[in-house]
Amino acid sequence: MALFTFPRRTDPADQRSPTGLEGRDFLLLIVATLGTFSNYAPLLSVVSLWSAEGGSGHGGVGAATGVTMATTVGIQLVMSRLLRRYGLRRILAAGALLLGLPTFAYPVSSGLEWVLAVSAVRGVGFGMVAVAGSALVAELVPPGQRGRAVGRYGIAVGLPQVVCLPAGVWCAQQFGFTAVFVVTGAASVLAAPLAGLMSGRRAEEHAGDEAASSGQGGTSRPEGGLRPLAGPWTMLIVSACALGGMTSFLPLALEGDAAAPTALFVLSAAVILGRWAAGSFSDRAGSGRLLVPGVLACALGTAGVAGASAGLPAAAVLASVAAGLYGLGFGALQNDTLVMMFRRAGPQGHGMASTAWNMAYDAGTGAGAVVVGVASQVVGVDGAFAAAAVLIGLVGPLARHERGHESAHRATPAPAGETC
Repeated sequence: MALFTFPRRTDPADQRSPTGLEGRDFLLLIVATLGTFSNYAPLLSVVSLWSAEGGSGHGGVGAATGVTMATTVGIQLVMSRLLRRYGLRRILAAGALLLGLPTFAYPVSSGLEWVLAVSAVRGVGFGMVAVAGSALVAELVPPGQRGRAVGRYGIAVGLPQVVCLPAGVWCAQQFGFTAVFVVTGAASVLAAPLAGLMSGRRAEEHAGDEAASSGQGGTSRPEGGLRPLAGPWTMLIVSACALGGMTSFLPLALEGDAAAPTALFVLSAAVILGRWAAGSFSDRAGSGRLLVPGVLACALGTAGVAGASAGLPAAAVLASVAAGLYGLGFGALQNDTLVMMFRRAGPQGHGMASTAWNMAYDAGTGAGAVVVGVASQVVGVDGAFAAAAVLIGLVGPLARHERGHESAHRATPAPAGETC
């Protein structure tokens, strides 16, 4: 960490503010995010296929994603301490290197033990990148622009999944696994220096902007602590379980060379569209309004994927439609829950909110891959997806409750003299 010394840039000749939605720092964050997620996204499926190449069964295939997510969550448990000591930019740079450099080691062996060891190190890097990146969104952009900023950040996260996730599977089949590992490793390593180009300045947070971020006229008083984050955290982790299962097992569950890459492409594109649309909507109407339709779309989409995995007629078409429906719902849910958690944590709790949100996302993805892999050995992949759909449906009442909570927040007038 001591190698990363990032001075604050305060050049008075620079007339353009480095912070804000159109600022230089946010642009650098977007580019760095594209680089790191161009490593993470395609390897969700490619590493699983690489493990299968080494003779691993379904349980071992799911374990590759599960171990990555386990170490991701493990490092996130101590992120608050690391952020206080090193800061967001250093953590982002170090995480990009820890995510990218170990990727070059995958071609050494496709044996399960080696794959899991390399994945464990990459998981540490990804945990650092994910927390620092999303926390920087809140640091660099005023609250009144936060919904759109989260949406744009979501595009940077999701675009590599649209392009690289299906392309990674195809390229591994056409050009070999080593080529994919080299290219994706370089993408993350080259993202590390971009963090050092950021100014280190924070966007000023005005009371009017804070109120605007949560709906017109609402109080912006932070609720504090982890308890207010529990509702959105639970919805996100449960819904993310299906994502882990889909990215790990669709290439194995669907017949036909193009079926899985097409479904993964549609899934990733729909997540981007869902996050972008939800970001614009939440800045205008307030967060929380898309929780119920988001959970419902996730449940129905996962059920459709279960049907496609069971070999229903036109399974390839059904898988793509269902994956798209899930992606739209999950994208909207990602945006709404993150904006809600930033607001509830308050200006001093951005790191805590980012850590909690990323832990839910990553733990859900990892647990989903492992559980779907284990369950598929008993009830088949289709049965495992069906169980995931039921589980998502069970959080519908919680989504309705949290939507009501957000509506009550918007309706509460701010006390006289309150500015934060």
